[in-house]
Amino acid sequence: MTDLTRISAAELSGLLADGSVSSVEATRVHLERIAAVDGDVHAFLHVAAETALATAADVDRRRAAGDRLGPLAGVPVAIKDVLVTADMPTTAGSKILEGWMPPYDATVVRKLRESDLVPLGKTNMDEFAMGSSTEHSAYGPTHNPWDLERIPGGSGGGSAAAVAAFEAPLALGSDTGGSIRQPAAVTGSVGFKPTYGGVSRYGAIAMASSLDQVGPVARTVMDTALLHDVIAGHDQMDATSLATDWPSMAAAATAGLADGALKGVRVGVIQELAGNADGFQAGVKQRFDETLALLSAAGAEVIGVSCPNFEYSIAAYYLIHPAEASSNLARFDSVRFGLRENPADGPITSERVMSATRGAGFGPEVKRRIILGTYALSAGYYDAYYGSAQKVRTLIQRDFQAAFEKVDVLVSPSAPTTAFKIGEKIDDLLAMYINDITTIPANLAGVPGLGLPMGLAPEDGLPTGLQLMAPAMQDARLYTLGAAIEQLLEASWGHTLISQAPELRTGNTRSAEGNN
Repeated sequence: MTDLTRISAAELSGLLADGSVSSVEATRVHLERIAAVDGDVHAFLHVAAETALATAADVDRRRAAGDRLGPLAGVPVAIKDVLVTADMPTTAGSKILEGWMPPYDATVVRKLRESDLVPLGKTNMDEFAMGSSTEHSAYGPTHNPWDLERIPGGSGGGSAAAVAAFEAPLALGSDTGGSIRQPAAVTGSVGFKPTYGGVSRYGAIAMASSLDQVGPVARTVMDTALLHDVIAGHDQMDATSLATDWPSMAAAATAGLADGALKGVRVGVIQELAGNADGFQAGVKQRFDETLALLSAAGAEVIGVSCPNFEYSIAAYYLIHPAEASSNLARFDSVRFGLRENPADGPITSERVMSATRGAGFGPEVKRRIILGTYALSAGYYDAYYGSAQKVRTLIQRDFQAAFEKVDVLVSPSAPTTAFKIGEKIDDLLAMYINDITTIPANLAGVPGLGLPMGLAPEDGLPTGLQLMAPAMQDARLYTLGAAIEQLLEASWGHTLISQAPELRTGNTRSAEGNN
């Protein structure tokens, strides 16, 4: 019998549509998988088993009655805990929101429900999406299914791990500086950061409003495209939402499966992010070079492109992001919602209660970034820090514009290394921040980015990721090329990468010279 947790969402939707499988069956096997392995993985902060089964039963009833259902009707999905849900707690990975039940659904969550998907629960994340490893969650780290001693990336490590551990075929994440693409790289999954404004942020707990973007996570490019079609579109509740008609991303991915889809495509290799700099793992560089060779052999024109201002992207990001975060997190004041702590001694005033609450409710990384952001916005320093960072952001946007005059798509590794061990870099802030070196530029410019597997690193047998970036509004182009590249890579390997995932255990990495 087919293992329903191992097939793609597209395959599962086909079985559901023709009546071979019920949504209740599909939901139950995924809940059983969560019960069996999530004690080790810790991808979920909340599992809504009863609600999920009730939702699945309703989908089955309406399907039997002949109701018109969405393409992914009855397919289970996991939701990053940064997205508010009216029927499940939303914590953003923080103690300050422990047990909080929002009064409404995020727009993307509402769209999931309207399209008849089955929410399984909420996934773990770095507190308020501040981190690259999901070690900064107030509820403990998530573990990488490829090796339980290693990180699953961040901040959306819970969503990526849930997909990679076969606990859910689909998941929602959010990407502020790489929090979808970087976890996808280190877990062997697929993740997409849409054009800024292409997917509603209404109901996504804001961290850095000019950078945050909600997006899909899955195990294949097609599955990611199908979920993208569900959540994309204009939302009048989001002032940054683009009022445009988006093409079908699933149709774009289908077009990429045609023969010759890569012929004549101009692929730009960003020289500053091509894996030659310090900090890039040799195995990541090797797999990237091999992928470029495959693209060239398939008829793509591989062109070197320089984006000199990308060198300053991390410095600019870590001024803009903390500044916006310090402003957004000011709402957690102990008065309106969330945790409230009284001072240990002395008079109880609003100021002292606020101080005690934030001291107890925020973790060290959140406090660090709030302090940095507040300093950058303070009188006398605004122009020198935040203002200068915004000028650098403009230069990075111009680099993208110049590059896209020469090429159709830009490529780089999605992350400079494979997954590192839990605790290995937790106290090395620069090493931790550098994990997003390849993904941050797309957020600063607002362009779309796709991350997909490009093989296992030969020295440790862990997944590596390829990143594709296109001009703003050209999300569909990435799905077409992503599907073509995925098909090309899998043909060269003779298998899908995810099929090579070891069963969950610690220290289960291996040499992968013949398994790239």
